[in-house]
Amino acid sequence: MLTDTQIKKTKPTEKAFKLSDAGGLYLYVTPSGGKLWRLKYRLGGSEKLLSIGPYPAVSLLDARRVCFGME
Repeated sequence: MLTDTQIKKTKPTEKAFKLSDAGGLYLYVTPSGGKLWRLKYRLGGSEKLLSIGPYPAVSLLDARRVCFGME
């Protein structure tokens, strides 16, 4: 699972990449340095993608709460 420190230290590269957390939640890092929370899930056999919001406006804890109802 990701930590806030790992996320803060992550630098962009030439290509976008994903940092996985748990249960389909991941942080999508763009070449321009944007960090976006996304959730990949399946519904009725089809793969779906839910965009949650940008980091740090949506913290790691808030992203987990949205996805998993954690308190």
